[in-house]
Amino acid sequence: MIPKIDSEIGILVHTTQFPGCGGKIRTRLEDFTVNEILNPKTLMSLGGNQGYAVYRLKKSGIDTNHALDAVEKKSGARFKAFGLKDAHAITTQYVCSVALNKTAANFSDGKISLERIGFAKKPLSAKDMIGNQFVIRIEGANQSISDFKESERILNYYGYQRFGSKRPVTHLVGKAIIQKRFADAIQLILSFTSEYDSMENTKIRQELASQSNYEKMLELIPTPMDLERIVLSEMIQHGDPHKALYKLPLGIRRLYVEAYQSYLFNLTVSMAYQYGEQLFDCQQGDVCFDKNAKLGKYQGDDSQQLAIPLVGYSYFKKTRFDFHISKILEQEQIKPSEFYIKEMQEASSEGGFRSAAIKCTDFSIQSDVVSFSLQRGSFATMVMREIMKPADPLEAGF
Repeated sequence: MIPKIDSEIGILVHTTQFPGCGGKIRTRLEDFTVNEILNPKTLMSLGGNQGYAVYRLKKSGIDTNHALDAVEKKSGARFKAFGLKDAHAITTQYVCSVALNKTAANFSDGKISLERIGFAKKPLSAKDMIGNQFVIRIEGANQSISDFKESERILNYYGYQRFGSKRPVTHLVGKAIIQKRFADAIQLILSFTSEYDSMENTKIRQELASQSNYEKMLELIPTPMDLERIVLSEMIQHGDPHKALYKLPLGIRRLYVEAYQSYLFNLTVSMAYQYGEQLFDCQQGDVCFDKNAKLGKYQGDDSQQLAIPLVGYSYFKKTRFDFHISKILEQEQIKPSEFYIKEMQEASSEGGFRSAAIKCTDFSIQSDVVSFSLQRGSFATMVMREIMKPADPLEAGF
């Protein structure tokens, strides 16, 4: 049985035979730890005392964006992260200054610690981060976790975080943006309600459904609803949905569009698996990633990983998956060309490719603790979903 929230974000199947051990994750912050893996060559190249400063950022109980905001307020220095880590974990990641020779003093305040590890000759990017190592404890499992032996048969779904977790709305906002329904996008950001969200948040969003309540609600919006506050303030001032969206950080606008892309990808792998497509091995004519993450045609090399298209304005049709993608696009009433957004070009997306299956390395289970490493962009929650098979993922800590 697939939980309702899974189907809402395009996840329609399980691919392992393991019945699921149940239980919960994230009952304590220390039960979910993430350590970013930087390319060894990049690490070796860091040195000197000039260039772009690179730091190790450790945090707990706060997400990456808010942690970087806190660092900027404290130090005046702006940093770029290579991956987003959520608040409900203890995480270690690398960040790079965005300005040459701009540094911050090392510090630790309980939630955040910042430690400089060297300088790079040019700004680092997401390509320098090759993956993440996870250590996750499952509390209250109802059967032996060690019986799980299928870590090589997990589809590379985008996880709940990509869609907003308790309020799976980011992909809906993204679809509204690419269809140029900017007023609808604003309404979704402000007033979309979810059965998984808290009663307090739902009441606030119900009030925000009426534009006549905007001024009254601006003072009542809680601090975590910072994006809502930005667009609400702009709507009160100008009443222009397009301008209100532009007030959001560029990364957030891109995230909305990418979330809709992610939804289409999830649907694609789900439908392809249900249809009987081979997703864990490559076939002649497939597009694949090689061991260096470079795209190319399948060459009969066992180290190659099957790649599935991500829909964008440069969508590549010549794969066996176009049969499924074309059906999905017809159902969604979307054309790939719409991912080029003339009115918001910087949020446009040309598409690309993503691995069909998760490459899970260093996998081990000790008692109630699961540890493994994933390549950049894969979600640990999708591994845990196959191990635990939760009836209610959000209740189980996802």
